[in-house]
Amino acid sequence: MAALSARLWRRGEALGRRAMAAVRAQELAERVRAERDGKDNKDKEQQRVCAERGRARQLLALQRVHHNVLAKALLQRAVHRDSEMVVLNKPYGLPVHGGPGVKNCIADVLPIMAKMLRDTRAEPLQLCHRLDKETTGLMVLARSRDAADRIRLLFKTRQVEKIYWAICVGNPDPAEGIVEIPMVEREVQSHQPHYKMTLAPNYRVSPEDGKVVKIRKNRSAESAVTQYRVLATSSACSLLELQPITGVKHQLRVHLAYGLGCPILGDHKYSHWSKLAPQKLPEITLKRLKLQQSKSRHLPLHLHAYRLSLPLGTNGSKQIDLVCEPPSFFHRTLRKLELDIDKE
Repeated sequence: MAALSARLWRRGEALGRRAMAAVRAQELAERVRAERDGKDNKDKEQQRVCAERGRARQLLALQRVHHNVLAKALLQRAVHRDSEMVVLNKPYGLPVHGGPGVKNCIADVLPIMAKMLRDTRAEPLQLCHRLDKETTGLMVLARSRDAADRIRLLFKTRQVEKIYWAICVGNPDPAEGIVEIPMVEREVQSHQPHYKMTLAPNYRVSPEDGKVVKIRKNRSAESAVTQYRVLATSSACSLLELQPITGVKHQLRVHLAYGLGCPILGDHKYSHWSKLAPQKLPEITLKRLKLQQSKSRHLPLHLHAYRLSLPLGTNGSKQIDLVCEPPSFFHRTLRKLELDIDKE
């Protein structure tokens, strides 16, 4: 009887050890699975970041290729050609003019593009206006000096209708209107001194009685007028249609950031006044973009020259109306933020 009890006790002890081992094995499996899932999520996040960096490198590579390669690539992106002008779909990250640290720009390849279009004796294409390095979309080049003079005059006299699309952080109030605030360039005194365009309003609110009073006009300020309209809102962001009535440097970026309080997505220069730092995004925006705040510096500027309309020919008898779809990264952001476009 004693021997039977001992055997039963040992069997129970063995079963207990196996049960405990099974529990420990299950806990270990769950821990390994959790670590693996966490690693997978980190890997996916890393893959997304690497993909963004890869796209940025691919776009910026246009600044480093041979001039002939760049000229051919730009002509392949042309959305319109006629006897007077060539209209390009300007890519992201390519500057129009040269400067410190710029190895390649559109101005450098204008003679090569003209020769590719005609022959070795063709006069260089002429710049009629400019877009910021980070801005994409429609850009007009004239095929002769005479044509350039005519087209530049159209821009100067505001006979060219320009429509931009921008994804901005926040929702402008009201949803449609005009921002008419002069602008001036000023130096920002901070740990990293730099120059920025900023607003130079002609009015201010009196702290004594809260009344709006006229102030002395800044002689260096330029008149700046922007018409805007909200096309869609979602995820603490908005898709805007913008029409610049004037053409001041960085006008759209400054009017949105400082005039409406809704900086353009990816505009790390004008999202803060006193410093140069990555844009701070709302949690819902980061979640929809599947992006960590620390990686927001990789976001490109979401500003695109979408439509261009100008009169050409004798007495403006020929109306040119062109539309250029935004780049793929712009469309991906629209989908992620669930910004449904209403083109009507």
